[in-house]
Amino acid sequence: MPSPFLEYIYIDYHSSTPKYLQLANSIIKAVRDNKLSKNDTVPSINELNYNFELSRDTAEKAYKHLKAIGILGSVPGKGYYIKSTESVPKYKVFLLFNKLSAHKKIIYDALVAGLNNQAAIDLYIYNNDFSLFKKFLENAGDDYTHYVIIGHFMEGGEKAHEVINRLPKEKLILLDRLITGVEGEYAAVYENFEQDIFKALEYALPQLSKYNTIKLAFPKQTYFPTEILQGFMAFCTQYAFNYQIINELQSEPISAGEVFITLTEGDVVALIERILQTKLIVGRDVGVISYNETPLKKIILNGLTTISTDFQKMGDITAKLILNNERKHIENPFHLISRASL
Repeated sequence: MPSPFLEYIYIDYHSSTPKYLQLANSIIKAVRDNKLSKNDTVPSINELNYNFELSRDTAEKAYKHLKAIGILGSVPGKGYYIKSTESVPKYKVFLLFNKLSAHKKIIYDALVAGLNNQAAIDLYIYNNDFSLFKKFLENAGDDYTHYVIIGHFMEGGEKAHEVINRLPKEKLILLDRLITGVEGEYAAVYENFEQDIFKALEYALPQLSKYNTIKLAFPKQTYFPTEILQGFMAFCTQYAFNYQIINELQSEPISAGEVFITLTEGDVVALIERILQTKLIVGRDVGVISYNETPLKKIILNGLTTISTDFQKMGDITAKLILNNERKHIENPFHLISRASL
């Protein structure tokens, strides 16, 4: 006879949360909701394989995770059971990212580490699509202790505040950017995009002084905030640099004395490929600045100069806001990391 707990297991195939964590979170939720008590048995590995088409490795990984945090115990030959209800994570976090990327992983890993097994985290990715963003939030349910949201959209984002305002503000944490129209007392860890790029370029003035023109690659269809443009143009005007906003990098001429600032990973790769086809020397004849620090940029071209928020710090601060039940608005640090490409 199948375990009655099978009805409490829910695997969302649209979620970016690994299936082993979804399985573990289902058991955690059942314990939290008093549907499972101490010493109750849970489904066998074979039952999970058969009923949910999960691989044996996935089921075993979920149970190992639950044993590691003290919820499950096991008896050889008899199976798994609820060892303790006191070890259930205190927090359940709905985490909504606009895309998967190296720097989003840094935020996620820092958040997980900061919460130190005190939270079950469900991760969703909406790919900068407002309709998918809206769908995820409308279907999220109300049993989460926190809703942590990054709001960047290709289009439709002007209505994001209407969706977010339906959430309990005491449970809301906005990451990366503040969203106009969101009301009430909520937490946020945000970038000041206009001021950040201005100050970062000011720090780079000694290196920038050997160039005469700065070109910012800002695609027409992009989720990047227009405040970046405003800060960039204000800097170039104040410090008398020629500047251009370019929407299509592939056809843009590359000449000595120019610095290129790229926002996307695709553009920085395309730019480097084109520069390598010329006789220009990066860091001497032409400069390259890449937006958003990732580990790989320490290596490319003996080091790419980056201007970037501190993604590790963003995750760390978010964890502290959750643990301390705070509703502060905290501006996240932003840095210039100067390397050989400038």
